[in-house]
Amino acid sequence: MFFASNLDTVTHGIQLAVAPVFLLTAVAGMIGTVAGRLARIIDRARVLEARIDDSPQENPMETEFAELRHLRTRGILVNVCITLLTLCAILIGLTIMALFFGETIDIQIARLVTVLFLAGVSCFLLALLCFLAETLIASQVLNFRRSSHAAKVQPPNP
Repeated sequence: MFFASNLDTVTHGIQLAVAPVFLLTAVAGMIGTVAGRLARIIDRARVLEARIDDSPQENPMETEFAELRHLRTRGILVNVCITLLTLCAILIGLTIMALFFGETIDIQIARLVTVLFLAGVSCFLLALLCFLAETLIASQVLNFRRSSHAAKVQPPNP
């Protein structure tokens, strides 16, 4: 293997490898957002489980069980999303390394870089679909009828 001794070649390799870092920034932001959603799902599930444990055995609390099922589905989607985002970050990191080495070492890696980058972007897109599905499920449980009913009951402001 021949390592580049020309500073311009190394500089160009760094410039080429830095471009996918912007995707890594987006992935990091998504992981933070999705991890926050997972924390809220877990907290809500703990509240519901405590409520079910404290209820009398003759009262099955079907509403709480239905919400727990929704939370379980959401939790699975969020975990898949985090897995895909992590895999995306690994693939993009490998892409950055391959771009840098391809520029600074005398080897041809264009096909490898293409596969790594497209696989990383595919994982990111699949993670976005999981995030969308989880968000749609989360909004299904909302009961907007109560808020519209409360607005009708309150007297108008003078």
